[in-house]
Amino acid sequence: MAGHASSALRTSWQRRGVLGALLWPVSQLYGVLTALRRGLYRNGVLQSTRLPVPVITVGNVIAGGAGKTPVTMAIVRHLKERGLTPGVISRGYGRRSEGCRAVTTNSTAFDVGDEPLLLSRALNVPVFVASRRAEAGQALLDEHPEVNILVCDDGLQHLALQRDIEVCVFNNEGVGNGWLLPAGPLREPWPRDVDLVLYASNAPGGTAPQFGLKRQLAEHAINAEGHQRPLDSLRGQPVNALAAIARPEDFFSMLRERGLILNRSFALPDHFDFSDWKIKANDALPLLCTEKDATKLWPEYPQALAVPLEVRLPKAFFDALDELLKRYHPPLAQ
Repeated sequence: MAGHASSALRTSWQRRGVLGALLWPVSQLYGVLTALRRGLYRNGVLQSTRLPVPVITVGNVIAGGAGKTPVTMAIVRHLKERGLTPGVISRGYGRRSEGCRAVTTNSTAFDVGDEPLLLSRALNVPVFVASRRAEAGQALLDEHPEVNILVCDDGLQHLALQRDIEVCVFNNEGVGNGWLLPAGPLREPWPRDVDLVLYASNAPGGTAPQFGLKRQLAEHAINAEGHQRPLDSLRGQPVNALAAIARPEDFFSMLRERGLILNRSFALPDHFDFSDWKIKANDALPLLCTEKDATKLWPEYPQALAVPLEVRLPKAFFDALDELLKRYHPPLAQ
């Protein structure tokens, strides 16, 4: 029932219909509170921390998934290619632990969150989590003094941490009906000042430089041991698919576009912990999932195959990012 209600609400966010109109007064109150909070930070009533190295924040202004984590991965890889030494900080949403924690080879998704664990494994850079990202950043720098730039995953609304560059990511739904939560998908009014915008479908407007991105599945799936299997080897045969992300149907649609036949598809809540989830023991069909889900699924279902989601960002985006680094931090310009 909750899933159907959530789906209906997300559908209503794409147009200015009756449901949105009924929720519009609540969205106005939400907007007032959002503006008040931003004003308290701007005027110094609420304190914002500056870290001793540049901070790039990747986030979005819409509720639900927009591909922030794959974009974070692409940016970190670019920084490494430039000869910089990046680290990543995150809230660690969905973890059961508290306080500030480093993501290590022994960490689990329940300790640090599924996305930080994925980032650590995929990027081989220091990753720290804390509800206050400044705390995570300072702890990371204390333990890894060689790090000279930080990327904050999903931190656009986390005003307690000052940032040097803001990257805002939009999925193919754009700004929807343009209304604030709960009448629409926006966490804060758009357009707003950011440095760079990435979008999957239509440019969302605003004055910041905007660049189209392409999301696609990798050519392979990965098992729990890290072995790859070509995705094309599964074409034309029935498989089961699972996604515990904000927009699970996106994953299922991309699998179908690659020629896979979905026997059963399991759409579960974002950051689902799989503690009570079971599949039929006699179901021998391959089980495909997202990389994020695999961090928690593999301990129980090591036979599951994770299909990485890749984003392709244009060279112009990275050129613009490099120019911003030169402008704000000349020692980083190369």
